[in-house]
Amino acid sequence: MKVKADIIRTYKSLHTWVGIISGMALFIAFYAGALTIFKEPITHWATPPIQQSERIDLEKIPSVLDQLVESEPSAARNIQVNLDPETHHTHQIMWTVEGDKGGDHDVSSLRYFSAHLDKQQTLVTEEVSPAPVAQFIDTLHRVVGLPVDSDPNRWIMGVFAILYVLALVSGLIILLPILVKELFAFRLGRKPKRVWLDAHNVVGVTSLPFHLIMAITAFGFAYHDLIYDAQDKLIHEGQLRQALFSSAPKPNPEQSTDPAMMLSPERLLATAREVAPSFEPYQLQYSGITTPRASVMIWGHEAHAIAPRAPGGFIAINPYSGEVQSTDYLPGQQPGEMVAVSSFFALHFATFGGSPIRWAYFILGLAGAWLFYTGNLLWVENRRRRSKPDGTLFTQRKDVKVMASLTVGICLGSVCGISLMLASSKWLALESQATYAHFQWVYYFMFFAAIAWSFIRGAARSLVELLYLASMLTAAMPLTSLLSILIPSTGLWMHTELDTLMVDSVALMLAVSFIMLAKATSQRVYHSQVTDSVWSYRPAIRSV
Repeated sequence: MKVKADIIRTYKSLHTWVGIISGMALFIAFYAGALTIFKEPITHWATPPIQQSERIDLEKIPSVLDQLVESEPSAARNIQVNLDPETHHTHQIMWTVEGDKGGDHDVSSLRYFSAHLDKQQTLVTEEVSPAPVAQFIDTLHRVVGLPVDSDPNRWIMGVFAILYVLALVSGLIILLPILVKELFAFRLGRKPKRVWLDAHNVVGVTSLPFHLIMAITAFGFAYHDLIYDAQDKLIHEGQLRQALFSSAPKPNPEQSTDPAMMLSPERLLATAREVAPSFEPYQLQYSGITTPRASVMIWGHEAHAIAPRAPGGFIAINPYSGEVQSTDYLPGQQPGEMVAVSSFFALHFATFGGSPIRWAYFILGLAGAWLFYTGNLLWVENRRRRSKPDGTLFTQRKDVKVMASLTVGICLGSVCGISLMLASSKWLALESQATYAHFQWVYYFMFFAAIAWSFIRGAARSLVELLYLASMLTAAMPLTSLLSILIPSTGLWMHTELDTLMVDSVALMLAVSFIMLAKATSQRVYHSQVTDSVWSYRPAIRSV
């Protein structure tokens, strides 16, 4: 029995410390990750109405791309033709140019350009700036709050993923002896700390499969390049790249490299429909159209199949001959080994099962953020020094006060920073085209200001104040949309598609949730009978 108690004590210590080390970073990853489930609607919500030029007939696209490549040779590397630009609040023809500091996943240095024909049928090109706020939220999710999605930052995320697994496993081992008896036994009549602990345990156990999936896939994403390198050297003898890209389009020296000679998008879409009748395309992505490796990836969605990537899947076709080059990433048409790889991505990005799964992931993501937040709160509460027998109060340990302030500042600073970014996105667009760097400045200003405030005011008072601030900043999103209707002269806008209206609705629900939490927390901070806690503030009593 003693051995058993010693084992439980060891795992409690492990659970506590890995949770403390990783909890605040994982809070950011989960809160931002929950929002990126609806990355596309958020982007549409934040994108100002685009003055759409007359849509170019699909039959004319090859000749227009020929003119584009002649005037802008850099565009030949990657051109997107959007099939429904009005619905997606984008331009019909776009391309990107990567800056000097760009990387595999880093989109902060990308420059965006569009092309259209004016009334005289002359090609007009211009630099544009799609709202990047959702992209930056995705970066925060990928690299636990760090500013750039780079290899070193992903490795840091990988370390947190390892700690995350340790916290999950150790927490489960702690609960195993009392799992059946006490898991759903909410002791509402007892101390608030016990209620929080019960809720923490229930959320942790019931969402364990989801968390294991997130931890394992996050580790894979963080170290996939290193894993591939090790496989290449130890297993494939330097031939892994050739094996991975064996189905990639092969160069055809005999084909034309004149974009004007390409098949029309209608012909290419017809080929895609023949291969996958239920596939719903939304974009044609042309690459290398002036080289023998020319290819067009037709991106789209398949409601009843696993999508290999967050944007959906694609079929690769030769734009000159119409030959199908690859269906490895086409939902519902993938070979077995690709389905296995795609499932890895789908389980992380919720690209299966349609809207019900996406909403489930959204709720589980928010619950995960709450789980890490409450873990730190419980640690702080467990280490408070209680009042002396004569009623006077101990001075709480400095490390406990620091951890309490950090928990409040980092977690709520992230919430406030994201809400401020989203609320300000429409206002920034009134003055100029908001860039990725603008949102970095807005987020980190709010983030570090919240941390500073939590130390200046103390954990208890700043917790209440930052919750109220989070509520106001989140409510500013639907209020901004409403203001665009009440006072159109502001230049603000409100899109009326269902997905963008959903963004305002969810923001309003979150704002109400934050204000309810703020009121309940205020009662605990200023009126609780427990006066010797870091989460209690009684100036008159503390002066004794």
